[in-house]
Amino acid sequence: MLEKTEVRKRMRELKRQLSPEEKLRRSEGIMARVERLPEFREAKVVLLYWSMADEVQTHAFVERWYREKVLLLPCVDGDDLRLRQYTGPECLVAGEQFGIGEPTGPEYKELEKVELIIVPGVAFDRRNNRMGRGRGFYDRLLKSTPNAKKIGVAYDFQMLDEIPVEEHDVKMDKVIIEN
Repeated sequence: MLEKTEVRKRMRELKRQLSPEEKLRRSEGIMARVERLPEFREAKVVLLYWSMADEVQTHAFVERWYREKVLLLPCVDGDDLRLRQYTGPECLVAGEQFGIGEPTGPEYKELEKVELIIVPGVAFDRRNNRMGRGRGFYDRLLKSTPNAKKIGVAYDFQMLDEIPVEEHDVKMDKVIIEN
């Protein structure tokens, strides 16, 4: 089995080979599959992410759904993620640590009401394990939302047979890839 640093390096190289148009086309297919899930259709409060350039793209998805559901986006606060509701493009500011779009407005603290979390990752495996970027942001957040279904989204090549797993890593309920 590859070590985490090797997996991260390999995934970075594979993602770099995709043009922005290819990422968008593939992402649209992945997110269309998410839209068809009963877990998504039934959920009223959904935690998503505002995608970085190398992740499954979510901007159009967020724009399409924020008027129909309570869509939460994470905001980096030191070593933790705070949640705020996305209320439209005018609510976004560049986050301090990574420059990712983060909503302004009050923190959403009713974590027990979050029904579904759509999570990016560097890699996933066939047992629904997730590998992130190594800072543990999502693992800590996912532990604080016990009632939520957790769905990873990834390009096909990010799905591996097995990835290294540590005790603190939180498993996904499902992982949605292109095929």
